[in-house]
Amino acid sequence: MIFAVLCKDKPDSLQLRMDTRPEHVAFLNDLNAKGILAFAGPFLDDAGKPSGSLVAFRLDTIEEARATAAADPYAKAGLFAEVEIKPWNWVFNNPEA
Repeated sequence: MIFAVLCKDKPDSLQLRMDTRPEHVAFLNDLNAKGILAFAGPFLDDAGKPSGSLVAFRLDTIEEARATAAADPYAKAGLFAEVEIKPWNWVFNNPEA
């Protein structure tokens, strides 16, 4: 199952995001190598700067998705004001369909 993780950054946290980005990218690369990462990328604000994240995991349970999201270096650094995790069905343009 795919779980979409929608994250909203805390206000004025762009520097924290940039400082933590190398560890975050390494974390996602590891998940990708394990076949867990479906896709990921930042939300952008009106100025085109990152202001949140959309990350999708291929996992069996929402508990696994919660634990994986909590292990993200961005989450550990306290970047996010809000995190929402929802099961998601990839219908259109799914490369695996």
